[in-house]
Amino acid sequence: MRGRVFRTAIFFVALLAAASAWAQDAPHRLTLKEAIERGLQHNLRVRVADTRIEEAQGTRERRLANLLPRVRGEGTAMLQNRSLRAFGITFPGVPPVVDPFSTYDFRFSAEQPVFDRQAYHQWKASEKQEQAVREDYQDVRDAIIRQVAGLYLSVQAAAARVEATESRVATAQALYELALERRNAGVATGVDVLRAQVQLANEQQRRLEARNTAERGLLALARTIGLSPGTRLELADALRFEPVIPPDANAAIAASLADRADFRALAVQREALVAQQNANKARYLPRFAIGGNYGAIGRSFGEMHRTGALQGALTISLFDRDRKGEQQELDARIRRIDHQMADLRLGIEAEIRDALLVLESAAQEVSVAEQGRALAARELELARERFQAGVANNIEVIRAQDAQSRAQENYILAVSRHTDAKISLARALGATEKIYGQYLGIP
Repeated sequence: MRGRVFRTAIFFVALLAAASAWAQDAPHRLTLKEAIERGLQHNLRVRVADTRIEEAQGTRERRLANLLPRVRGEGTAMLQNRSLRAFGITFPGVPPVVDPFSTYDFRFSAEQPVFDRQAYHQWKASEKQEQAVREDYQDVRDAIIRQVAGLYLSVQAAAARVEATESRVATAQALYELALERRNAGVATGVDVLRAQVQLANEQQRRLEARNTAERGLLALARTIGLSPGTRLELADALRFEPVIPPDANAAIAASLADRADFRALAVQREALVAQQNANKARYLPRFAIGGNYGAIGRSFGEMHRTGALQGALTISLFDRDRKGEQQELDARIRRIDHQMADLRLGIEAEIRDALLVLESAAQEVSVAEQGRALAARELELARERFQAGVANNIEVIRAQDAQSRAQENYILAVSRHTDAKISLARALGATEKIYGQYLGIP
């Protein structure tokens, strides 16, 4: 009885170990949505952009601190002696050096700016700079979506080529066996067999190239989304044609200026520079602050006397040569931003119009390529029947195989171009993180 229980336990342990090993060996099926989400979480560019937001927040807090009160406490305990002669005190009978004595001083002091326009505008500029950094962060996220979707598409196309070559290798193997069979029957020549053998070798070579391209694409994709290059991946979404209704070009261009994070970032950067210009102009304005202290001082703890002071400080810059140089720097930066914004407007329009043109032409190419693929398959079928019936040699079959290979490649290229145009359009329109799902068919 114990032996049976022991054998049963060993069986279940072995079964669990086998299941665990199978789970480890099974590749991870990666969807496009998961790839994009992982890219937004783990890509280095996104993480670096996020740290820049924290840095900008720290800068804003420092600028705000210049407008808030500063309070500090301090205490001193001092033992000293003084040379009266050094201060010009010389009287008969008075020693030149006073005996050591102690002093204790404990107090709180505070300062509060009342009027400081320069510090105020510097704080407002830091707020705009933080907003600009946040827009840059969103632009980086949109760019990562474009990058990850493009890499995923390239692997999809490579996987489609692998599938196509697998089918062509199987067809070439069957035709090679048919040539051998017909030569053995005396109705075909050795040249027919050799042609079929060469064609089979060519298709096998194409299959190896397609597999290598797909594996390299998976490595690049894994690296971009923060996965270990050793992670076994398998795409869960196959390459397929999904038509989409394109937006009106003029309306899309007008809306994109409000939705593009890179354009908004430039606009906010310009506002920050204007705030810095206001701070530059305020350098000649008077600054007024109040401050004071309160505490106790005495020769010993038992002789502490309360003392304090209240003061106001008015500061006016009479000569500040640095202000002119700073003004020149800010003017040049604003002009540079204006040039960049004007160029980006043209670039956005060009991106949208290009994506719409490619989208329209690629949809037509897919339709034509689909017809070509069907015709090529029919041509290969007829050539095979003619060779099998002995009406023709297998030259027609080889040509039909090449035509089928070109037709399959044309279809893959057309679908890839159409999908890439949708990705480009989603990026060009702006707000990519919100709208990429409707263009890529992701629920």
